[in-house]
Order: sequence, then structure tokens, then C-alpha cells
Amino acid sequence: MDRLIEKIIKTGNPTVAGLDPKLDYLPESMIKASFDKYGETFEGAADAIFNFNKELIDALCDIVPAVKPQSAYYEMYGIEGIKCLEKTIEYAKSKGMYVILDAKRGDIGATSEAYAKAYLGKTELGGKSAAAFDPDGMTVNPYLGTDGVKPFADLCAANRKSIFVLVKTSNKSSGELQDLLSGGKPIYEHMADLVKQWGIDSLGTRGYSHVGAVVGATYPEQAAKLRQLMPHTYFLVPGYGAQGGKAEDVAKSFNGDGLGAIVNASRSIMCAYKKNGGGVGEAARAEAERMRDDITAAIK
Repeated sequence: MDRLIEKIIKTGNPTVAGLDPKLDYLPESMIKASFDKYGETFEGAADAIFNFNKELIDALCDIVPAVKPQSAYYEMYGIEGIKCLEKTIEYAKSKGMYVILDAKRGDIGATSEAYAKAYLGKTELGGKSAAAFDPDGMTVNPYLGTDGVKPFADLCAANRKSIFVLVKTSNKSSGELQDLLSGGKPIYEHMADLVKQWGIDSLGTRGYSHVGAVVGATYPEQAAKLRQLMPHTYFLVPGYGAQGGKAEDVAKSFNGDGLGAIVNASRSIMCAYKKNGGGVGEAARAEAERMRDDITAAIK
């Protein structure tokens, strides 16, 4: 987590740009160019999406510390989409950005070990090993408990990676399970206790664990409570902008040091050119700067 924090401090920007592309979000000219080259195929779609991502990354890399590609948006374009995801991760890292893969993986122990190797470690290939994907961090679903999360946490420690565990998510129906009371407190508070345990031995130089938490901007009161319960846990905060979260809401996820959280926005940045005009990169940069200024003012 120290590496992410250093990038946040360097850019003065506690936000992450979500890269959740689909063809509907792309300019028609960009789609046409790729389909003219590869036909109306998965390969053509993946080529257009990668070109779109490159334009966004080039425009944002010096002012936004991180990007967060959502795996599902690439998987729906098949093997070519997965290749596009791999290339997007590599390209963002080459531009100095921290990459958080939003894959929400989690399963029983042996399967979680395989997922963890795929995204945070290396896969054995005869007498050598190699990284299948190589993001700096990823999201993890903790529903199966400690044996489902521990493989990810262990590889974080070994490879200087981070994870963000789902604690209180931003979607409307999250309370169906996460708000249920057990032993006099909601499930998300029990999950907060587990997140602290999983990261207790991994505090970095800035005082934060490599085991972070996903805490939605759409539930600011719960975020404030979780901030008190997890002072050494870094929050990944979805829900700002298109989902209704405001700057004063996300400010509750930060600590008094101005750190402790990184706020995600996806559609509002990717599709800024549709709303405000201009080129894809130009409009995305302007929206990212507006978001940065909005949030930093609220934190102060």
C-alpha cells in the first residue's frame, strides 16, 4: 500500500479512474477504424477498447495515481478481451500508474490459491515461473472466510501487492446481507474486524496495511463508523458521481492525515467527452481534475 500512497501524495490526488469500457462508451470513429481492420469480431472490439484505454491513460497518467480496470468488461469480449485487459494493465504500469484489478475473486482455499497466483503471484511453468497478470492490487470477495482470503494476503506480503476486501459495498441491495445484525452489530462490522486481523502484521511505513477495504460512498454514515473501526486500513471507495456519492460523503472515509482512502469514478471520466465535448483524453483529464479538486476541498 505504501507504493499507492506515494503516488497519491506525488499527484496530490486521492482518486482512481475506473476503466470499465464497452463499445457503447467509445467514439464511433474509433470503433469503425478497428472494425474496418478486423471486422465486427471480438478482435475488432478488443482493439478499439485498447485504443480507447490508451487515450485515457495517456491523458491521466501524470495527474491520477491509479486506474481500476473491471475484469467483467473485458471478459465479455472473450479471449481477445482478456488479452486487452493484460495489455491495459501493462500499458498503465509503463506510464507509472498503480493498477487495481477489480476482479472480486474469492473461493475455497485451493481455488483461491490459484486465483491469487494468477493475479498477485506467479504460475509455475516447468522449471520457471511467470506472472499471468501483474496488477499492483485487486479486489477480493471474502464471503468464504479466512481460508478464501489468506492466499491473497500471503502473496501481497511476498510480492509487494495489495488487496481490497469487500466490506460495505455501494450497491442498493448491499444491506440485504451486509446490514444484518449478528451478535448485536451488522455483518459489515464483523467483516471489518476480520480485515484488521488479516492485515495486522503488514503495516507499511505510512501506517497502513496491505489488506484494504471496499467501502461505498453511498453509505457515508457506515463509512464514518468503519473509518473509526479500521484506522490502519486503506479504503477503496466506489459510488462517487454516477451512483450518487458526493465529495462530502467520501470525505468520511479519510483519516485526519488526509490519507486512508482512494475514490473511484468510471463512467464520469470515461464518457466525459459525450457530456462536455472535446476529445476522449481532453475531456477525461478535465473531469479528473474537477473530481480531484472537489474531493480534496471536502477533505480539507
